[in-house]
Amino acid sequence: MRIYISVDMEGITGLVDADDVQPGGRDYERGRLMMAEDVNAAVRGALAAGATDITVNDAHGPMRNLLPESLHPAVHLIRGRPKQMGMLEGLTPEHDAALFVGYHARAGALGVLSHSFMGHEIEDMWLDGRPVGEIGLAHATAAAIGVPVAVLTGDDRACTEMTEWDASVTTVAVKFARDRFSAGLRPPHEARASIEEAVAARLSAPPKAPAGAAASSTLTVRWQSASVASTLQGIPGVTSTDARTVRSEGTVPGLYRLFGVWMRVAASLTNQPPYC
Repeated sequence: MRIYISVDMEGITGLVDADDVQPGGRDYERGRLMMAEDVNAAVRGALAAGATDITVNDAHGPMRNLLPESLHPAVHLIRGRPKQMGMLEGLTPEHDAALFVGYHARAGALGVLSHSFMGHEIEDMWLDGRPVGEIGLAHATAAAIGVPVAVLTGDDRACTEMTEWDASVTTVAVKFARDRFSAGLRPPHEARASIEEAVAARLSAPPKAPAGAAASSTLTVRWQSASVASTLQGIPGVTSTDARTVRSEGTVPGLYRLFGVWMRVAASLTNQPPYC
């Protein structure tokens, strides 16, 4: 059984603030070790269920957060950037299931460190008219590739968002949002035991492959800056719906890759920190 793990950082056990998750932050070094321990819990659960190959993609920020020596020896780590498929780099139809570890709620939700990919630069996103953030877009892309998402871990708001998108995904809340930068925390040993147990249980009978994706979908993004939207219209196939909103049509994996290009353009124009 081949398992793929995409790991973000905002939804990791114990982390609540930008200083926990940004390089140079006061508690970043501690945060990256906490991140590794949540990943290791998921890996132990996957191995207990019979996994024979485990790929972990460091999907947060610079994508250099996980220290290889801090991970379970069974892990094959994808680290660094750029990556054409970003948070889903390395995911292929040969994987039997995907796990999303440390994920967070979308922009506008009152979840811990909530945002959609770029802090306040992205105000809203929609996939085929349905509000979406990192959770929904990653899930839809994995499904289009042919890989079911089995488990998601994060705060309670991220878990709710996942359940609303796909109720068949098992969720593990490792903390409970009180506001954007505060949470009630589960003890680390308890949270990681829950991750390990949930993954082992869910993968004991691997989820079925998702139904085929639509031939074409539409991704729409509203930016904080009209300059970003204006510049993006120079990319073939990108159209505007108003001064700050652009859209494009295509297959979901293709849109996911294209969206990565949009973010690189936006970053070059704005140079804004993600948590303001």
